[in-house]
Amino acid sequence: MSAWLFLAAAIALEVAATFLLKLSNGFEKVHWGVASMALYSACFWVLAPALKSIPVGVAYAIWAGVGIAAAALIGLFAFGERLGPLQLACMALIVAGAIGLRLTTVAE
Repeated sequence: MSAWLFLAAAIALEVAATFLLKLSNGFEKVHWGVASMALYSACFWVLAPALKSIPVGVAYAIWAGVGIAAAALIGLFAFGERLGPLQLACMALIVAGAIGLRLTTVAE
């Protein structure tokens, strides 16, 4: 599997873990919290092979940027959270930066 696919899987696992963490309601619902911790662990397990060939700064920036945008979308659609125009514009800049890093980085 390519490093970029490992990175994409790590992002998906991290976003899913964050979603479950929200569902845990501050660990009041322990089963969601435990599931969240399991997905965070899996996320790092999958991220490690990606870091063998993608520079750590690039991988982390893409991971964080895409995760921010995905978490915001989940917040919008699953939890009814709202963002203002300036907040959306700032997130668009983050996503543009993540795309730019991906397009300009060759995994070793």
